[in-house]
Amino acid sequence: MRRFWLLFAQAVTIALAVYFVLQAMRPDWLGGLPRPQPSSPGSPVAVLQGSAPAVAGMPAVGSYRDAAGRAMPAVVNILTSKALKQNHPLLRDPFFRKFFGDRLPRDEQASSLGSGVIVSPDGYILTNNHVVDAADEIEVVLADGRKAPATVVGTDPETDLAVIRINQKNLPVIVLGQAEQARVGDVVLAIGNPFGVGQTVTMGIISAVGRNNLHINQFENFIQTDAAINFGNSGGALIDTRGNLIGINSAIYSQTGGSVGIGFAIPVSTAKSVMEEIIKTGQVVRGWIGIESQDITPELAESFNLARSTGAIIAGVVRNGPADRAGIKPGDILLSVAGKPVANTAEMLAAIAQLAPGAKTRMTVMRKDREATVDVTVGKRPRVVAAE
Repeated sequence: MRRFWLLFAQAVTIALAVYFVLQAMRPDWLGGLPRPQPSSPGSPVAVLQGSAPAVAGMPAVGSYRDAAGRAMPAVVNILTSKALKQNHPLLRDPFFRKFFGDRLPRDEQASSLGSGVIVSPDGYILTNNHVVDAADEIEVVLADGRKAPATVVGTDPETDLAVIRINQKNLPVIVLGQAEQARVGDVVLAIGNPFGVGQTVTMGIISAVGRNNLHINQFENFIQTDAAINFGNSGGALIDTRGNLIGINSAIYSQTGGSVGIGFAIPVSTAKSVMEEIIKTGQVVRGWIGIESQDITPELAESFNLARSTGAIIAGVVRNGPADRAGIKPGDILLSVAGKPVANTAEMLAAIAQLAPGAKTRMTVMRKDREATVDVTVGKRPRVVAAE
């Protein structure tokens, strides 16, 4: 019996030894997990042999190709050209033209590029005003390679937006999103034609919302993003991860001309209202009361012994303008427009711009530490003509 138990113990020991060796060297023989193998000689990356293959057409985790695929067909490249006339007085002198006619400099063509977004199947395209400003010829290149000449429907230099149109039907249209729901940290994609290399998609996050006082446009409410935006991206699309348009790429902060991670897009809510008015009337009409204003900073409030540091202080009043006729004076602090409080100049300009010309609107001002209400008949804001 003793000899039997000794043989049994030796057998068990040998069996366990064989099991542990197989578990370490060939676990697949025991039905366990396959052993990680290097993907290539010298590669530090390990992959599981025999793992389930990826399903065809299914995006990888973290991929935004579905969003890009929905939006890219509606983003176009815009090529513009403008004649640069030689204005030197000698070019008009008959003597010089007689003797040097063939060697005198001639008019040249300046070309530039940008991007745009198709907003209607009938060919309406939203872009930046500075992309098409003063252009003699505009050509649109669709995502599928088709080309078509375009005409300007209308422009709005104060928001740097423009609407152009091509004679095409049944075009792919981008879906307008809701910029009001955008939050800092949301992932966004920028689509455009940087440096003319062709349609390009870049990714980043929303870095800030409601950016103003950048002195880029008269009316500013930018979405800031670190998605790469470069020369040629202007007028292109800023989309969310569902492929919906939330902004029109407009400008970058850069000392080199290239992207440094600070780009600005016009919210789609602003772009939509401007676009609809341009398509309807050919221009954007805004309210105006004829004042110059500046923000009340803590330093300014302390200097003038002001009791508050919010609102917009009236620095000047246009003679015989709507504000002047209503009795608003320099030094007044504008507190509210049509019942809506204004905290700074940007909010004041936006509130007044939304008023219909001819409407009588009640405004609240503070004058010598006393609040007063005035009724102002709103005028039409003079149209700004972009400098040539």
